[in-house]
Amino acid sequence: MAITLPDEADEWIQAWQDELNASDAYSDAGSGWGEGFDGSFLFHIRPDGEYDGEDVYLYVDLEDGECTAAERVAGEDAVEWGFAYRGDYADWKALVHGELGAIDGLMSGKFDLDGDMQKVLQYSEAAIVMTENAAAVDTEFAH
Repeated sequence: MAITLPDEADEWIQAWQDELNASDAYSDAGSGWGEGFDGSFLFHIRPDGEYDGEDVYLYVDLEDGECTAAERVAGEDAVEWGFAYRGDYADWKALVHGELGAIDGLMSGKFDLDGDMQKVLQYSEAAIVMTENAAAVDTEFAH
C-alpha cells in the first residue's frame, strides 16, 4: 500500500530507513560516510505551485553505510545536522519517482545543499543509491 507524501511523512521516512538498511548497495556505497564528520541530512520539501501546504522537514542520520535514525522534524532548528538538502515539492516528486537524480538535481539548481559539496560529490554513488532506495518506497503524492 502506498504511503502518501507529505501527509504520511512519518511513515515514509521510516520506510526509507528500512530500504536503506536492507540495501547491500547502500551499505557498500556509504561505507565511511559520517566517520569523522556529521553525516546526518535534513531534507526540506518546500511548498510550490503544486503544493501550497507547510514546509516538510525529514531527518536521517547516516554513518558508515547505515541509517541510524530517521524522523520527521518540526524545522531546521529541531535537530543538529551536517547537511541540508532543499527543494520544491514538484522536484522532490521527480526525485522520489526516479525521474531526477540527487546529484543532477544539485547541478541543475533544482535543489540546494548546505554542507560540504566536495564530500557529497566524493560519495556521489551513495547519493545515487539513496535515491534508488527512495524510489523503492511505494509512494503516492497528495498533490
